Amino acid sequence: MVAPLSAWPWENLGIFKYMLYGPLAARVLYSWIYEDTLKDLWCLHILVICALRGYIHQLWSSYSNMLFLTRNRRIKQQGVDFKQIDREWDWDNFIILQALLASTACLIFLSLDGLPLWNPKGFITLVLLHVTISEPLYYWAHRMFHESYLFSHYHSLHHSSPVLHPFTAGHATVLEHLVLSIVIGIPMAGSILMGYGSTSMIYGYVLAFDFLRCLGHSNVEVVPHEIFNKLPFLRYLLYTPTYHSLHHTEMGTNFCLFMPLFDAMGNTLNSNSWHLHKKISSDSAKKGVVPDFVFLAHVVDVISAMHVPFVLRSFASIPFSTKFFLLPFWPVTFMVMLVMWARSKTFLLTFNNLRGRLHQTWVVPRFGFQYFLPFATDGINKHIEEAILRADKMGVKVISLAALNKNESLNGGGTLFVNKHPDLKVRVVHGNTLTAAVILNEIPRDVKEVFLTGATSKLGRAIALYLCRRRVRVLMLTLSAERFQKIQKEAPADCQRYLVQVTKYQAAQNCKTWIVGKWITPRQQSWAPSGSHFHQFVVPPILAFRRDCTYGDLAAMRLPEDVEGLGCCEYTMERGVVHACHAGGVVHQLEGWTHHEVGAIDVDRIDLVWEAALKHGLRPVSSKDSL
Repeated sequence: MVAPLSAWPWENLGIFKYMLYGPLAARVLYSWIYEDTLKDLWCLHILVICALRGYIHQLWSSYSNMLFLTRNRRIKQQGVDFKQIDREWDWDNFIILQALLASTACLIFLSLDGLPLWNPKGFITLVLLHVTISEPLYYWAHRMFHESYLFSHYHSLHHSSPVLHPFTAGHATVLEHLVLSIVIGIPMAGSILMGYGSTSMIYGYVLAFDFLRCLGHSNVEVVPHEIFNKLPFLRYLLYTPTYHSLHHTEMGTNFCLFMPLFDAMGNTLNSNSWHLHKKISSDSAKKGVVPDFVFLAHVVDVISAMHVPFVLRSFASIPFSTKFFLLPFWPVTFMVMLVMWARSKTFLLTFNNLRGRLHQTWVVPRFGFQYFLPFATDGINKHIEEAILRADKMGVKVISLAALNKNESLNGGGTLFVNKHPDLKVRVVHGNTLTAAVILNEIPRDVKEVFLTGATSKLGRAIALYLCRRRVRVLMLTLSAERFQKIQKEAPADCQRYLVQVTKYQAAQNCKTWIVGKWITPRQQSWAPSGSHFHQFVVPPILAFRRDCTYGDLAAMRLPEDVEGLGCCEYTMERGVVHACHAGGVVHQLEGWTHHEVGAIDVDRIDLVWEAALKHGLRPVSSKDSL
């Protein structure tokens, strides 16, 4: 049986829970449109305060997820995974609850609508009431919530988050937030009843309260220890993120709201608080943990640039798709793109851990379209080269190049950097060997003929050579007889006849297996017979135009189940799924291979890489039978 006040009454409403703000918004709009003056200002104030509270939490969330700024200040090095993100999805329930409580108070006490804008006496009174009533009240209430029954039925939900995050501050039960509402309400109500209340006092106290709550749950130590060295008494007046993190790891200590003084008085102050704070604060200037593997990505476009944890954590935790709510932010993101183009360096975006090895994703500050600008080529290669040299200096074992970062026309699939720096210790990997393996293992065993576009590309060449060895007839669409013949000569003499050059799509009108490596239009798709299946390794994927045909996804693999701290989707991939080239780099690192994987794909290694991926627990996402 569910304990009373442990579940939110609107938890099943989803996004419609925000309709609870409807009466307040309706009253403001009605007064603004139909009445001479804006009456019931308290409705407007409540809505504005709620919006500002959400904004404060979002700003703290963005900051804590900016790993390029915070990686060396993180208290707990573990990442926030999808399970925690889902549990904390409705972190803002408490804002709705307190908006309803504030509305009730304003309806009962009509005089609240006439508060002055400013009264300095109110701030003094508020601070005194906070220190003498709210702080001790919260301290003892918090200790009570750690008793057996209250903890197991209520407070354990808040402690279920393994890694603190600003949204964790709001992740609690109704009962806990009712108690917190009393704690936050007493100083304001007391000041108002004494006649010292003001609108600015309410705004300031509520927002400062949320700011400090987010500070304590940020998992980023932002308070320099030098302050406490110079002013030792301050450590008893203001807690730090490290201080509160100890409460979540050693739950019998550090119960205070914001002032460790009450833990000292209650004999619950963790003796390691100041030492750990000094250590983390001091170590922030040092180099962090060296990753074993780096995936070097780039931005796709302006809209998808917002699909990152430091913009919207929840949005980044689901596969990317264009949403209408993103459109108003397009101009801002466009300006950020221009700044990145002018000044930004390669930066750390996300990380996870796999079997004790740290995996990071770095991002080259360039957008997809910039890779096709002739004058931008040298600058992009410079960014990639600097990232490789930085990884080499740090001691990274493998760096894998994503998508356009390994474009043949850009740097020969990474060959440029390996040839220029022959003494590299870090292994440079394009990962396309596993991409080819994934595509090939999606093709049913009984297929005797395939139609291949992008046939002379790096992947197209490898796929054609592999299939012809299996005695599969490959119709290679290319206008270049020279490039076709070059690939054909690479095949064993007895297999060369299985490679056939075609120059028109009509040649595939009887072939039901299409492998698409070059974007094709709906008109070109129309030549495929009914019942055809389109495998593809083209970015962006082709349009699913034919209802009588089926379409495969981009080559991808699901990471092993024991990956830890993974909380961000890779572009349009499902949770836990990465592009095959990314997976190829992971396999390279797990296997401990010491060769570079750059340039042309070694067809002889396709099966070897595939078997290694399966051995380490990576799985293809396609349900089709494998070869």
